[in-house]
Amino acid sequence: MNEPSETIRFYNDHVDEYVDSTVNMDMKALYTPFLQLLPKGGCILDAGCGSGRDTKTFLEQGYQVTAIDGSEKMVDAASRLTRQPVRQLFLQELDFQNVFDGVWSCASVLHVPRGEIDDVLDRFARALQLNGVCYLSFKEGDGERWQDGRHFTDFTASSIEVCLGAHRNLAIVRIWTTADVRPGRTERWVNALVRKVKAGGEK
Repeated sequence: MNEPSETIRFYNDHVDEYVDSTVNMDMKALYTPFLQLLPKGGCILDAGCGSGRDTKTFLEQGYQVTAIDGSEKMVDAASRLTRQPVRQLFLQELDFQNVFDGVWSCASVLHVPRGEIDDVLDRFARALQLNGVCYLSFKEGDGERWQDGRHFTDFTASSIEVCLGAHRNLAIVRIWTTADVRPGRTERWVNALVRKVKAGGEK
């Protein structure tokens, strides 16, 4: 099942506004704990790449990056920014097998309905090579909600720990909370790093 069509329509309808508000965000504090766990020049899946901001940074640092997004307008914007093809694909459609050293999913799984998140995490695990790492971020909160035409699934540090703990082939490396880096925003974010510690779940 795809992400709610209303969410995709939001990003298609507000692509310029969203890109302008996010493309220059300083993400170094989040990049560092993820990239330090990857081999130099490793392969990264940017799962829900948005504007392409993070893909561009990873490419500039010498990593090989595959970028995907569910919004066709975001795919176009990210392709222009990164100067490489970006694939339109929902997270629920991922079918990579043992390809990536890292999966970067920044503010993207948060749009997946709670009942589909475990399947998406399994897909991320299958996409990772053994010992590969995955970064995830969610808005801090509890449960599912709609806001400004978008669906959100929120987690606390405790609830994401429980969710991730149900996936036996993933080991939690770190869970931490951060403030929103955009000026004037008061939301807090729950971040998680997990490592694929054993094979299993492959189709």
